[in-house]
Amino acid sequence: MDDLPPNRGLALGGLVFGAWSGLHIWSVFFLDIGRAPLWLTVSLVLLLCWLSVGLFIVAHDAMHGSLAPGRPALGRATGRLCLFVYAGFSYDRLLPKHMAHHRHAGTAEDPDFHALAPRSVSRWYAAFFRQYFGARELAMISAIIAVYLFLLGARYENLLLFWALPSILSSMQLFFFGTYLPHYAGDDFADRHRARSADVPVWASLLSCYHFGYHHEHHRWPHVPWWGLPAARRRAKIEAALGSGSSA
Repeated sequence: MDDLPPNRGLALGGLVFGAWSGLHIWSVFFLDIGRAPLWLTVSLVLLLCWLSVGLFIVAHDAMHGSLAPGRPALGRATGRLCLFVYAGFSYDRLLPKHMAHHRHAGTAEDPDFHALAPRSVSRWYAAFFRQYFGARELAMISAIIAVYLFLLGARYENLLLFWALPSILSSMQLFFFGTYLPHYAGDDFADRHRARSADVPVWASLLSCYHFGYHHEHHRWPHVPWWGLPAARRRAKIEAALGSGSSA
């Protein structure tokens, strides 16, 4: 998995950030909701939700050093920017928590795991939300909203519909496909990584969570960027087939 194009991550990250920025600015500041057809409004919310997931995934690759290989400062700067525009998050506060998740996946020491209710979607999501959205994030979001409304002249309903709603929906999407499904308690974990992969086509994997449904492969090879996970999945399947063949 070491022959991946070194600049592809930045290029794809730029596309995600550019698409999100363009749609965000247009929908928050220029779109007249009262005149927009319902299909356009719904499509924008869903697309902004998916692109918001992408912002988080780009920052996640930066945490693993795979966004800009050999240029860690650029990777960190990009990760910080993506998390800030996503929901005012701090890259430097999230980084140690994510590394702890990889070291202690699926245990009480994993900040992303809810040991008290390891199969409850609602209780786990509530704990997940509290883990990452605290007083600092609330203050940051409040400050951003104030700037948008009182300095930049954004409409409250546009801000709510095209920034707040996609951010909340994307957090649910990230949680369900990137945390809950891969790590809920079960007896089907293959190894110490305590992670499972979704057996879905590449297009469904991309739409659901930028291939982080292939989560066991991510934990095995955390240096592989999101766009390289389908190849990692194919490699894992070949290894499994060869292993079962040799033991037959």
